[in-house]
Amino acid sequence: MKIGAVFPQLEIGADPNTVRDWATTVEDAGYSHVLAYDHVLGADPSNRPGWTGYTDKSLFHEVFVLFGYLAAITTRLELVTGVLVLPQRQTALVAKQAAEVDILSSGRLRLGVGIGWNQVEYDALGVPFEKRGARLTQQVELLRRLWADPVISYDGTFDRVDQAGLNPLPGREIPIWFGGSADAVLRRTGRIGDGWMPQSAPDEKARKQIATIREAAEAAGRDPQSIGIEARLTLGAVPEHDWRSFADGWRDLGATHLCVNTMNLGLSHPEEHAAVLAEVLPKLT
Repeated sequence: MKIGAVFPQLEIGADPNTVRDWATTVEDAGYSHVLAYDHVLGADPSNRPGWTGYTDKSLFHEVFVLFGYLAAITTRLELVTGVLVLPQRQTALVAKQAAEVDILSSGRLRLGVGIGWNQVEYDALGVPFEKRGARLTQQVELLRRLWADPVISYDGTFDRVDQAGLNPLPGREIPIWFGGSADAVLRRTGRIGDGWMPQSAPDEKARKQIATIREAAEAAGRDPQSIGIEARLTLGAVPEHDWRSFADGWRDLGATHLCVNTMNLGLSHPEEHAAVLAEVLPKLT
């Protein structure tokens, strides 16, 4: 099982030197990949009673720009979006940005995608909030075609391309993984995904979810074992004495990857995230 680190964007701040030092420390410590969340805008909750989730005070580095920076200062780390809110973005532009990051990082991008939850963000980006699941499914098909062929034509419900293509091409099909726990997500993963990104404990519910993915894969004529699983260990939510058993539990369920999240640990300084990660990795391997 490969172990990666969650980029602590909510707590790391905007100093590029701190971001650089975090990335190099994580790579030197032996982590296999870094995973970053995606949000473009944060909503002001002042006049939104009952608002939950991220706000305008939540700091998010833009994932593709961040990964372009990390590609230049690391040599081995896989760069993973976990997850990119794909339906609120233009498909062809995502294809271009992802291809560029993959090229500049020598094939180190893994694209985790999801439908998101923030209608305020969708509205601001000019994309309908409804039918985002159906849009995402079609976007995955279009992304793969754009990465594969120099020129394509595509006439879908949500996107249209008329005899056009990317240049340069990534030279490979960038892996696309899905985040989410709804039954529709699990079945979509089995049908067309390269992997699944759960955020839960390695329990019986997770076992049944994996079975759903594998059943859908078999029904689609795919090898269920070819679909990866990336679990997430949030250190602040799991007692320290259970960190190893959490990782082992996911190993037993067949997880191929695990990422470690240091946010919400009560750390006082941005630099502490990298130090904690360096200490934790030997406890999980």
